[in-house]
Amino acid sequence: MDRQQFQLDSFLRENIKDLKPYSSARDEYNEVSGDMVFLDANENPFQNGVNRYPDPQQYKVKSQLSKLKDISTDNILLGNGSDEVLDLIFRAFCEPNKDAIITLPPTYGMYDVLANINAVRNIKIQLSSDFEPNYDDVLSAANTQAKLLFLCSPNNPTANSFKADTIEKLILNFKGIVIIDEAYIDFSKDESWIRRLKEFPNLIVTQTLSKAYGMAGIRLGVCYASTEIISVLNRIKPPYNVNELTQLKALERLSKPTAISEEIKRILEQRDWLILELKKIEFVDTVYASDANFILVKVDDADTRYTGLIQQGIVVRNRTNQPLCENCLRFTVGTQQENIKLITALTNL
Repeated sequence: MDRQQFQLDSFLRENIKDLKPYSSARDEYNEVSGDMVFLDANENPFQNGVNRYPDPQQYKVKSQLSKLKDISTDNILLGNGSDEVLDLIFRAFCEPNKDAIITLPPTYGMYDVLANINAVRNIKIQLSSDFEPNYDDVLSAANTQAKLLFLCSPNNPTANSFKADTIEKLILNFKGIVIIDEAYIDFSKDESWIRRLKEFPNLIVTQTLSKAYGMAGIRLGVCYASTEIISVLNRIKPPYNVNELTQLKALERLSKPTAISEEIKRILEQRDWLILELKKIEFVDTVYASDANFILVKVDDADTRYTGLIQQGIVVRNRTNQPLCENCLRFTVGTQQENIKLITALTNL
């Protein structure tokens, strides 16, 4: 959708349009320095490292991400995990018991959970047999109530990236906001869609520090979008949604891009090795191509093989209950030692 066609206000919930955000003490005065006496936020005055409220806008973390991603801080919003970011998007744009979203199963299950929490109908358009979006079906299902379209690419649990030309056609022709969930983009051969944000005013890209950055425990999600969309989401987010410890740990990790790149390289090497070894297992039917840090594998009997691995001390994900994933197991790429243990266990089943 081009800029002339897209009017953000027409997609906002009515109560959000005139919403006045909560103004915290640190929003009103944020030039923190050791020379100032802060008596404005009813904090405990005794220093212990976390007695003060955190920066509500996470300026230092955003600055680091801005340098790494080559994008303005004005185009960045941080959340308590990607799930909070996704929930903010629902609350900004979807009127409960009226609007709808479109998802493409099999995909990340939280889209459906958040739709139910927010009383928003989820129109499910199943992926094709080769795990690609059914473009015509998606557009046919879109109507005036379908505000959001969720594309998980690389997709979970199928591990493939959607074709770029299909994604572009959907962004241009879907009469709503397109969210591309790029949780696994750092493992992909494809370039992130944040490079093209300026072209598409109806595009939101979400990423996370949980996967490639190895920081699942701190719960930090990232949203990239136009300054107009970011401004709306900032109005409705909780004032201190990203805590001080999370911000400090993120800054520490983001300052080590070489180490992160090395870990990604090792994961990709292990992914390629695992794919080759999995194809040798007698009961493995299909090893699907992967653009992520996990591999979807079709076996003869997923329930039996899952239980057999548990008995050998190895936990994988049984995805056989998902559309198009009958008898499929999902294997996260581990360390070399863990991957050897997996293949040995599979061989012994």
